[in-house]
Amino acid sequence: MNQDRQNPPAIDQAAIALAARQLEQGALVAFPTETVYGLGGDAENPAAIAAIYAAKGRPANHPVIVHVAPEADIAYWAATVPVEARQLIAAFWPGPLTLILKRAAHIPDAVAGGQDSVGLRCPAHPVAQALLREFRGGKGGVAGPSANKFGHVSPTTAAHVREEFGQGAGSPLAYVLDGGQSEVGIESTIVDLSRIDTHGPVLLRPGQISAAQIAAVLGVTPRLPDAGAPRASGTLDAHYAPHTPVVQVAAADLDDVLRRLAGKGRRVALIHRRPGHGDVLAQRPMPAEANAYAHDLYAALRDMDHTGADLIVVEAPPTDTQWQGINDRLRRAAFDSQGILARLLEH
Repeated sequence: MNQDRQNPPAIDQAAIALAARQLEQGALVAFPTETVYGLGGDAENPAAIAAIYAAKGRPANHPVIVHVAPEADIAYWAATVPVEARQLIAAFWPGPLTLILKRAAHIPDAVAGGQDSVGLRCPAHPVAQALLREFRGGKGGVAGPSANKFGHVSPTTAAHVREEFGQGAGSPLAYVLDGGQSEVGIESTIVDLSRIDTHGPVLLRPGQISAAQIAAVLGVTPRLPDAGAPRASGTLDAHYAPHTPVVQVAAADLDDVLRRLAGKGRRVALIHRRPGHGDVLAQRPMPAEANAYAHDLYAALRDMDHTGADLIVVEAPPTDTQWQGINDRLRRAAFDSQGILARLLEH
């Protein structure tokens, strides 16, 4: 977020106005945020919400997040706004934090995936803020799941969005706002406050804003979700995945695994933090620092997905707190590939 604020992309007011008019007419618009690009539609237009679900191939019970302008009245969207929500908003909005609150009665069921709660976020990206201020005079909300097919790697550039949905005739998108590469690079932290009186704050999805940062504001560490927690965007076991299978390998085992895969004639695309690895079809070195790694992660997965490899091998990152969001995304990206490494090494 700091980089965007220090060197904000130029705001094309004509493009912002065009995108806002498209949203007001019920069309879909892709827009940049500091986390990933969103597939936007009018959050109060059931037809627009249905178009989002259809474009993504998204299950109807998987809710979408509503993006609001910095000056938005949160009480318009939420039936109740607990003091904890106000505290987190003061600390982290605009920014990569989504709050789950009890939804107001007028919020369409489709936005909430049929639940009694709604996810709200105020993004920090200046292009997103300009769009949200222009759309319905800053009083509207834009439903905006990531602008990709459901379960696939989220986009962090406008080019990634076009790769997913095309452009022009046949594309579900009326417009793509280009705001450069997303600075954060992984989706927002999601905190459930809809059951605050009985369950306290619950961390539904880790992101750049950590549980420790949440605890520092609220004075209590957020719990992990239980069976009764609301469904939230991006929390299915298998998610964020390229088409090529992904496996994580511990740094200590990496060279041996790569050597054995090469001996079997396997084509490997490698995402790694330490140099010096051979016998691979393609490789992408990654930053050593967590925020910089997150910034590059989805672009790296997409790049390696285009190499024709049989397998994407990721050197497992550290497991300390600042890597929690990254490890969450990699675990979900690799979920459907469980067991594939053993099979490739055996046959």
